[in-house]
Amino acid sequence: MNIILGPLLLVIQLALNLYVWVIIVQAVMSWLVAFGVVNTRNRFVYSVGNILYRLTEPALAPIRRILPDLGGIDLSPVVLLLVIVFIQNVLGRLALHVGVF
Repeated sequence: MNIILGPLLLVIQLALNLYVWVIIVQAVMSWLVAFGVVNTRNRFVYSVGNILYRLTEPALAPIRRILPDLGGIDLSPVVLLLVIVFIQNVLGRLALHVGVF
């Protein structure tokens, strides 16, 4: 069982770490677009923004429905990052409990 569980937990941890960076880049990109630093009429910028939106929106949309409206402030990426950190801690403790690492 440990032969499969160890690499599986490692792959899940790596995927979660990668997704954390995708969320951070998407948040920064949305700020840059909102403040007019980057222009979405540029095809490359639009493509990167669209990819980041499609990767993060399925996870952020349910959180946005639950959170109250705070005007122009979107706290859903922060909440999602906290959920991911919680999941990573649970997986780490599971790995230690099972004796995988």
